[in-house]
Amino acid sequence: MNTTIARGGRPATVHLELPPDAEAAGLARRRVALLLAAHPAGCPRLIAEDVVLIASELVTNAVLHAEGPYALTLSVDEGRVGVAVSDASSALPRRCAGHAGDRQGGRGLEIIRGLGADLFVSPSGSGKQVIAVLAW
Repeated sequence: MNTTIARGGRPATVHLELPPDAEAAGLARRRVALLLAAHPAGCPRLIAEDVVLIASELVTNAVLHAEGPYALTLSVDEGRVGVAVSDASSALPRRCAGHAGDRQGGRGLEIIRGLGADLFVSPSGSGKQVIAVLAW
């Protein structure tokens, strides 16, 4: 697993290649939590907890619904954090049909939006990035 940290002023950016299996979300959670805890001035603790959940939801969606390879990029700037998850699928995320009580999964993007994050999808020649930006 490669972890690259770029710090040329602002923002601080970390890139993490993820395994192509169910362990990816747990690894993303642990790494994001460690990195944000190491720089608490850059991200308040309560926001950091939300960022860890956002990273976990985005990685879980990628592993469940897209092809690998997978990667996570975390970017911390003054007053905001960006979480981007890359995959090799060109299929765009979509909302699940049905009532919330009728389904076991399919709530990840709703959870992310509920935390106040803006969501974006950036298609690329080799797949896409799903990006969540949380500002405070």
